[in-house]
Amino acid sequence: MDHRDWIQNHLFENAKRLGFIFVPQTEIEERLARLRKVMKRDGIEAFLVTRKMDYFYLSGTAQDSMMYVPMEGNPLLMVRRELERARVESPLADVVPIRSSSILPELIQEHSGNLPSVLGLEMDLLPARDYLRYADLFPGARFVDGSPIIKEIRKIKSPFEVDLIRKAGEIGREVYSRGKEILKEGMSEIEFAGLLEAEAKRLGHEGLLRVRSVNYEAYSWHVLSGVTGGIVSQSDSPMGGLGLSPAFPVGASLKTMKAHEPILVDFGTCYQGYQADETRMFSIGKMDRKFLDAYKACREIHDAVLSQTRPGADCEAIFRDTLNLAEKLGYKDSYLGPPGLQVRFVGHGIGLELGELPYIAEGQSYPLEPGMTFAVEPKIVFPGEGSVGIENTVAVTRNGFEILTPLGQDIIEI
Repeated sequence: MDHRDWIQNHLFENAKRLGFIFVPQTEIEERLARLRKVMKRDGIEAFLVTRKMDYFYLSGTAQDSMMYVPMEGNPLLMVRRELERARVESPLADVVPIRSSSILPELIQEHSGNLPSVLGLEMDLLPARDYLRYADLFPGARFVDGSPIIKEIRKIKSPFEVDLIRKAGEIGREVYSRGKEILKEGMSEIEFAGLLEAEAKRLGHEGLLRVRSVNYEAYSWHVLSGVTGGIVSQSDSPMGGLGLSPAFPVGASLKTMKAHEPILVDFGTCYQGYQADETRMFSIGKMDRKFLDAYKACREIHDAVLSQTRPGADCEAIFRDTLNLAEKLGYKDSYLGPPGLQVRFVGHGIGLELGELPYIAEGQSYPLEPGMTFAVEPKIVFPGEGSVGIENTVAVTRNGFEILTPLGQDIIEI
């Protein structure tokens, strides 16, 4: 039996037996319908999708591909590698091989009968070289940035998607619970983080956290203890940690963890491509009163956000209310980072990537809608001393919210 026959005859059932969840055809059809509705509104005749998580969202496969979505007719998935897996994983009808981008116009002409005059591209992440290449291939087309459209259609999660995020949250609950048994005084941050990650992978965590960015990578091992919790780095977060080197200057380090210091664990879990993000506090013995009081304030801010989480609530207004509450509680200068380095958000959307819509943030004045999922993460930072915080991933429901990271919120003390 050759490779193609084996893939077609055995991969689907074997993969399902090993835990693969394939995106249903109805799910793909609904996503494509939403995309085309917004394309029509914005006057985009066709969309060439080249970013992996975008074409995964629209096709159900992450094999090395590019996807052409015309306003009418079937979309065309063009696969570099591996074609037979893509045909098994995607419910799309038209899945074809492509040897080189030079034959794109030929494949599109053959498939749709014409070439587009207005073509959408994901310009937020598209390399200039690729843009110039497409300009040569489609000399008569006008290119439009379709990135906002992708973000718009992905901001509302279906029940299928929310359920996968919920399962990621259940993995996170087990990981944090196991952390209480793993953590030992004298253990390094990176060792603790690695053991947590091993436990998560045993339960189905896929290891990589995806983020829509050019120069930022996301990962699970964000463990900050004592003074490293007060270090800001290149990441857009209240604190960055020390990391392991100048080449990797964020997250867990080789610092050993001590009794009575705050140990902040920000651990994201990825299940079937979908992510849940959460932060909990650990301590070896009781933390100093300063950190206990600050953590109590974080929980109060967290609960205040959730009390306003319902359809129609304005994201920017919620954020500004947290600034007022932090000031009232006495943490104006340490809420969301040290003075001068404070971030301007307390929540970020999450799904296939970190940093999706919505943002609970300055300048993000739009309403929450049912089906949105976001992580709310109030944090308080004391430079040279440490940091505290809490984070949960939540879904906006018709009447309020659901917490998708169901772990208890008390400090995990050993």
